[in-house]
Amino acid sequence: MDQDQLKHAVATAAVEYTLTKIDSDSIVGIGTGSTANFFIDLLAEHKHKFQAAVASSEASADRLRGHGIIVIELNSAPEIAIYIDGADEANPRLELIKGGGAALTREKIVTAVSREFVCIADESKWVDHLGTFPLPVEVIPMARSHVARELVKLGGDPVWRENVITDNGNQILDVHHLYPVGSTTDLEEKINQITGVVTNGFFACKPADILFLATQQGIVTHLAVD
Repeated sequence: MDQDQLKHAVATAAVEYTLTKIDSDSIVGIGTGSTANFFIDLLAEHKHKFQAAVASSEASADRLRGHGIIVIELNSAPEIAIYIDGADEANPRLELIKGGGAALTREKIVTAVSREFVCIADESKWVDHLGTFPLPVEVIPMARSHVARELVKLGGDPVWRENVITDNGNQILDVHHLYPVGSTTDLEEKINQITGVVTNGFFACKPADILFLATQQGIVTHLAVD
C-alpha cells in the first residue's frame, strides 16, 4: 500500500472505533491534516450518529461543513467525547510531535477538553525517539526573534516558517536538531515557559490515549502506558 492507502486504512479503523464511543448527543473533536481529512470524509457517512463536531482548524471546519456536518465552537461544547487527529511523529509512550499543519495550539486545546484522544498515523510516523521531525513552536509575532534565541540556548536550531500565519494570527518557528529528545515532558514545559511562546508541538504532558498505526501488515493498536 502507498501512503494514501495507509492513511485511508487507519482512518477507517478510527471511524469504526469512534462509532463505539458516541451516540446521537455526542460532540466529536476533529484534527487537522491529510490523515484527519481521510477521517472526515469517512465519518461523513455516519453524520446522523452524532450531534456535531469541533474542529481544530478552519480548514477542517470547512471540510466538515462541506459534508453537511454541524460544526460548533469549542466554548459551546459541554463535552467532547473523543478527539481524533494525526501526528508528525509518535513514540512508544504515545508522545507526539504535531503542528506540521500549523494548527498545534487549537489541537492542544481540543485535546485538553476531550475524554479520549485517538491518534491516527501511518508507519512512517513511528519513531523510538522524537525530534527528527522539526518541532513547531507557535509564537507571538513580535517575540519571534527573542523566542528563537532562547530555543538556541536549549540546543535547537529554529527556522521561521515564512508566509505562514496560524488561525490565531501567530507565526511558527520549526526547531531542528533536537533528536534524540531525552525527557519530552521537561522540554515541552521549558519551551512553553519562554515569554512569547503560545505553545509547542510536543504532546507529551498529555499524550495520546490510543494510537492506530497503519502498517503494510495491517492496523496496529498501541495503548498509552505509564
